[in-house]
Amino acid sequence: MDDVLDRKRAMCLLQIIETGTVRGAAEVLELDPSVVSRAVAKLEQDTGLTLLERRGRGVVATDAGRLLALFARRQQDLNDTFLAEVNNLKNARRGHVELVFGEGFVDLVLEPVLQGFLSKHPDVTCSIQVAGTDETVRHILEDLAHIGFAFQPPDDVRLRSHYSRLSPIRVHVRKDHPLARRRRALTLADLAAHQGAALAESFGVRKHVQAAELDEHITLKPMLVTNSFKVLWEFAAMGLGYILTPRSVPLKGAQFRQLVSLPLANPILNNSRIHIITRAGRHLSPVASSMLRHVMKAFPQI
Repeated sequence: MDDVLDRKRAMCLLQIIETGTVRGAAEVLELDPSVVSRAVAKLEQDTGLTLLERRGRGVVATDAGRLLALFARRQQDLNDTFLAEVNNLKNARRGHVELVFGEGFVDLVLEPVLQGFLSKHPDVTCSIQVAGTDETVRHILEDLAHIGFAFQPPDDVRLRSHYSRLSPIRVHVRKDHPLARRRRALTLADLAAHQGAALAESFGVRKHVQAAELDEHITLKPMLVTNSFKVLWEFAAMGLGYILTPRSVPLKGAQFRQLVSLPLANPILNNSRIHIITRAGRHLSPVASSMLRHVMKAFPQI
């Protein structure tokens, strides 16, 4: 088993899982496909496990393959952290940070937070994945990202929340919508007679609304479901119906000036929060730690 986590063989497995094919992994690693295949075959021989299964024209990881890949990623993370800390002794301004957050965080994170940090750290590189809550959590737990921003992530001991802020869900409609004339906090029953749009179920916002639906014994039936916040807001701006989502920053565009935000009565929807998360127990590299500190300092000012 000494060679199970040979770095080159593990990278071959990781790249096959990432690209879905041996040829795709070979192109990324700039190796001959036969070399990549032999590396994985050697891993399977050493472990006595099947790590990949052929599926159509590509391959997918078995449970054993995903487990080995996750362990290899964490070993690589430890190695990267060590190298980053050594490099930090020479120059604390270098390194790479991987972030993941939902589309609704783009305006919250890019200009108000990252612009200042990256301007002061020109040698820092950064990758950003845009994903729903479920995917954001998966990226953090599988060490595919250092820092995540999530709306109401699950209560999971594997996650560490470094910062949270109240972010109530509101009803948003155009000024000429019948709901805009209400002078009290709305219930979900008030919305049931109107058309609405909702985020896909992988988003924390949708899960939170569904919890409120159970609490109020009512089921909303949106006419449109989307994984895009932009589509959601445009739906409301066109006067097609209501949307349920937090409103964290001013919206850009003349069409959004016609929207109004209305309060909801349900305490579940009024106590939702956004979080900045990492994997519990993960030792962040110096530059990732520095960015995390910067983010936590900048967020309360937004």
